[in-house]
Amino acid sequence: MIEVLLVDDHPVVRRGLRAMVDELPELVAVGEAGDGAEALRLLDSLPHRPHVVLMDLQMGAGMHGVEATRRITALPDPPAVLILTTYSTDADILAAVEAGATGYLLKDAPPQELVSAVQAAARGETVLAPPVAARLLGRVRAGRPTLSPREAEILQLLAEGLANRQISKRLFISEATVKTHLVHIYEKLGVDSRTAAIAAGLSSGLIRAS
Repeated sequence: MIEVLLVDDHPVVRRGLRAMVDELPELVAVGEAGDGAEALRLLDSLPHRPHVVLMDLQMGAGMHGVEATRRITALPDPPAVLILTTYSTDADILAAVEAGATGYLLKDAPPQELVSAVQAAARGETVLAPPVAARLLGRVRAGRPTLSPREAEILQLLAEGLANRQISKRLFISEATVKTHLVHIYEKLGVDSRTAAIAAGLSSGLIRAS
């Protein structure tokens, strides 16, 4: 029996996932959380770690999925974290993988594909939704510019309208470090301004529209 913790800020989505899990004899839901912080508290309160955490990425004002994944995978005897999201940009994928996610699925995946992914994650295998795998392979083949997870994260925050000082506070780094990352981003994208960097990031799928 594979034990699963469900993490999503939408109660309707959680109910749907729970109903699907409850119908399957090989899976059991051991809890639900509305954001990353609640998931961490639940993990501390459970008698033992579940096998897999199904983790959403964007969760309103609560702790987002990447930070939660980073903290969960740093725990002693951590469960596998399987991202289940609607987002498939390079920035999201790279950030999740860098944080330690075992797999990355999209919410429109067929139920059996999700079940197979949970089973594979419980075995410690890496799981990527076909569109995600195709996207990464296409990027390698096309030789498109590749940003580091931190650079992609900063570019995403730029697209959301944050200034350098706000980015430094959000990421707990200095403004000088933010500026250094921006220099590298501009060089890799072949641009010379924030606006051009955002446009290049959106057109190439490195980031999502805010």
